[in-house]
Amino acid sequence: MGRRFAAALSEHPVTAHAVGEVAGHLLDAVGEEPDLVTVFVTPPHAGALEDVASALDTILRPRTLVGCAAVSVVGESREVEEDPAVVAWAGRVGPVTPVRLDDAATALPPTEGGPSALLLIGDPFSFDADGFFALLAASHPGLPVLGGMASAARGPGGNRLVLNGQVFTDGAVGVLLGDGVPIASVVSQGCRPIGQPYVVTRAERNAVYELAGQPAYERLVDLARTSLDEHELELVNRGLHLGLVIDEHKTEFGRGDFLVRNVIGADAEHGVIGVNDIVEVGTTVQYHVRDAATADEDLRALLGGRQAEAALVFTCNGRGLRLFGTRHHDARVVADALDDPAAAGFFAAGEFGPVGGRNFVHGFTASLVLFGHPPG
Repeated sequence: MGRRFAAALSEHPVTAHAVGEVAGHLLDAVGEEPDLVTVFVTPPHAGALEDVASALDTILRPRTLVGCAAVSVVGESREVEEDPAVVAWAGRVGPVTPVRLDDAATALPPTEGGPSALLLIGDPFSFDADGFFALLAASHPGLPVLGGMASAARGPGGNRLVLNGQVFTDGAVGVLLGDGVPIASVVSQGCRPIGQPYVVTRAERNAVYELAGQPAYERLVDLARTSLDEHELELVNRGLHLGLVIDEHKTEFGRGDFLVRNVIGADAEHGVIGVNDIVEVGTTVQYHVRDAATADEDLRALLGGRQAEAALVFTCNGRGLRLFGTRHHDARVVADALDDPAAAGFFAAGEFGPVGGRNFVHGFTASLVLFGHPPG
């Protein structure tokens, strides 16, 4: 018997050659009939995803195979952005149950002993993840969902999702994990707060009018004039965010206490800011900014002190070279922090992960599921 986990990446432009390389590596490392295989391919291989899955099934004979096409992929401490690549990951994780969701209202299949997590890949043009999470909170309270939206296409019908050899262009696919291997979730939103927290005293849906009795826009202007240095002002101008506190029972708020959402507009005349989420009166909020240094520090801090044999990495397609100015950032942080785990994943058009015990769709986030502990 080989290792419990392995990952392999091929950048060969010919699909058959690339899948042969990764399948051979996984077979040597893990052996036949792993519990779970994931596979992610970039757009040059997307049209052959069914053939990729078939080849992996023939060679490895996994109990469950799941994957998708994505604009970029992660594997072996590398990130391949937009160029041809196939990455596959195999693990002996114990019982898994395949999941196919036609829409947000589709119920999860039954499992033996209860699931520990749901790995999920959705199509952003047809799958209402927020609606699904709301229903899941009632049917499976506390069940973490990790994964993301496929990112290979720019319009409906263009994405490719695969589950056990069958390819779909809509909905979602995934697997329910049992308790065979310890897992942990890490959600790095990559932001830091500026100013101080305020309670929302007037809001309508995604429009925030007042923070602690004063216009929200005026709070921002006062912050910019009195507390921010030149660099922070530049970050505000590049893209401002609002953090919504998840647990209002806390008296102090730090890393992981906020759900970070984009500020999508501001109206100086009416003192209002627009946020890409519903903000309720009584919510504690704080302005946030994001830059490469903050995103780097946040991911390193969240992985610090952890151990894992393997990881699945779902990072935003707005990160990578676009955010950090250099390639392989998230993949190398994971490799450095966790001592080269078997890691694979893809750049998502929206990442899934729990914050404060609730599942959300994120942006500009790195969402990871960590498996097991290295043998010691």
